Amino acid sequence: MTRISIIGAGSCGTALAILAARAGHDVKLWSRRDDVVDSINSRHINSRYLSAAEIPNTVRASTELTTCLSGTSLVLLATPSHALRDLLGEMRSGLDQSRIIVSVAKGIEIETGKRVSELVDEILGESWSQRFVCLSGPSFAKEVIGGHPTAIVAASRNEASARVVQEVFSFENLRIYTNNDVVGTEFGGSVKNVMAIAAGMTVGLGFGANSVAALITRGLAEIARLALSHGGQLETLMGLAGLGDLVLTSTGSLSRNRFVGEELGKGRSLEEITSGLNEVAEGIKTTRAVKQLAQKAGIEMPITSVVDSVLYEGTTARDAVTELMTRPLRQE
Repeated sequence: MTRISIIGAGSCGTALAILAARAGHDVKLWSRRDDVVDSINSRHINSRYLSAAEIPNTVRASTELTTCLSGTSLVLLATPSHALRDLLGEMRSGLDQSRIIVSVAKGIEIETGKRVSELVDEILGESWSQRFVCLSGPSFAKEVIGGHPTAIVAASRNEASARVVQEVFSFENLRIYTNNDVVGTEFGGSVKNVMAIAAGMTVGLGFGANSVAALITRGLAEIARLALSHGGQLETLMGLAGLGDLVLTSTGSLSRNRFVGEELGKGRSLEEITSGLNEVAEGIKTTRAVKQLAQKAGIEMPITSVVDSVLYEGTTARDAVTELMTRPLRQE
């Protein structure tokens, strides 16, 4: 049995809490919301996220970070990436280097362009890099707890840390592979959300499978260019954390980022769309961060550029598609 702290009780955090408890682990789940904590502890459901799923009574929830961190050996970060800087600062005094930190956040900090592993290095110290694991890949929370066979990746610079996470969370329908490419795994999980918005836009405009296939393929090329420029490995981008996650998020009906794109394609405003979302669509903020990283590195990312122009500059989805299709012809 492993004692686990899960920081964030959204869909992903709740699903992993359920899975870990089913596997026999002791789980503490943190949320800022009193109503969520009360619902988990008293009724064994998360009234706000995944409300149809029963949560094992071995999962205990709290709004107190110190309570959730006390006595655990593995800390899993399951909050939106834009909240992590402040949270890591709050957690710092309650952590010691006997812990392993696992991130399932799929985003890039918009103000700095930093990935989660870089935030951990900055705020907690670079000595944590050997005990940091990025857990990523094609996985909708609802399907994981519903028993659907799922395969994802645990990436760490330290093979032993990755193996611990692999052994803790591989259970029944969830199979975890390991790799040592934190950079490629983080970029794959983050930038695919930008491409999923673009894929949703094509569907919202009424275009079919040809358009989505082209978008996914050229989107993968953009992700790879950016990841490789920062030291990521091409093999990672061709695997579960890259292509696998991109395909799922760009085509799956449970994808929040694809939904945002679809609604933009139908002509709704971003403000109107996001006001109705129950959880964060990471791709909205990540688009701006990725565009800035690409510009800084001198990398061409035309899909990212047009998604940014739709989200932040008032360009219509139809004009964005026209812009992509009328770019100068070139070799693949």
